Amino acid sequence: MIATETPRQHLDRLWARGRSLLGTETAIMGGAMSWVSERNLVAAISNAGGFGVLACGSMTPELLTAEIEATQALTSKPFGVNLITMHPQLDALINVCLRLEVGHVVLAGGLPSGPSIRTLKDGGTKVLCFAPATALARKLIKSGVDGLIIEGTEAGGHIGPVSTSVLAQEILPAVGEIVPVFVAGGIGRGEAIVSYLEMGAAGVQLGTHFVCATESIAHPKFKAAFIKANARDAMPTVQVDPRFPVIPVRALRNKGTDLFMQTQRDVIGRFQAGEMDQKTAQLEIEHFWAGALRRAVIDGDVENGSLMAGQSVGLVKEELPTRVIIETLVTQAEAALAQRSTGVTAAPAPDRPLADPVP
Repeated sequence: MIATETPRQHLDRLWARGRSLLGTETAIMGGAMSWVSERNLVAAISNAGGFGVLACGSMTPELLTAEIEATQALTSKPFGVNLITMHPQLDALINVCLRLEVGHVVLAGGLPSGPSIRTLKDGGTKVLCFAPATALARKLIKSGVDGLIIEGTEAGGHIGPVSTSVLAQEILPAVGEIVPVFVAGGIGRGEAIVSYLEMGAAGVQLGTHFVCATESIAHPKFKAAFIKANARDAMPTVQVDPRFPVIPVRALRNKGTDLFMQTQRDVIGRFQAGEMDQKTAQLEIEHFWAGALRRAVIDGDVENGSLMAGQSVGLVKEELPTRVIIETLVTQAEAALAQRSTGVTAAPAPDRPLADPVP
């Protein structure tokens, strides 16, 4: 830390590249969570100085158009759109983003094609992609991406097998100076943000922490389940049959978890009986989550629906305005940097500011 710097100036220097790419006050991205990351939460994150990301999921081009326009009506700040590369109408969705002048698109759910990246960039859109390994990170950089996201197994929803800390140690030294890299998975306090920034990250992405934001439309029962849960409650699902590879999903254990296991067994039984081919069976297993997540988030069926959550759920203690969540993270980060500069061990920064920030 430069002697004349304040903790906030030091923080802004650490995540300067992330802020520059996103066009935001902080380099805190909101993770794209189906049914949760819609216009209200996305606009709230961007208005609070973060970077909201709309979860397109299985939306049609018409639905995505309406959601982008509604978000633009709620915020003049930058926000992005998360598109699933396996979506059958991906090209049409990309065209929607270009037509509505979306500044940033996050391509997720698989390795994006070169043409998809080029189409977006030729249209003036910044492109970010997920990189689960260094080799893929280098390949995406050659394809022209503007930024990368590395997400560890601590995250909620569909996850990979490697922890956030290990991914950061592997990927940040290799490519962190080439493009901005955002770290995700298990992050819930400002001290952790500082640690990854000091390792070379340009910013961070948080999903679970925003589920219980006041502006989140998640059902009150869904939020209550998060507030009650601890880290050990967020467990990955198990694959029943290796012939039907299932990407693990981290969620709070409930009857819905058991129902997914039974769904796998039922579908595999129908495949073995010749009632469906392997591809159809695989898709039916994967489609389980779309309906199960909606039942929990929108309808409040927290017994049978899917409670996708990262392990940082144990740090979610109450429902708070998005601005307070972001301000708290920044306050904790500044306190950590102040302690580093003085060498004096101080009490941890509070879970929230002593007074709500002025809007």
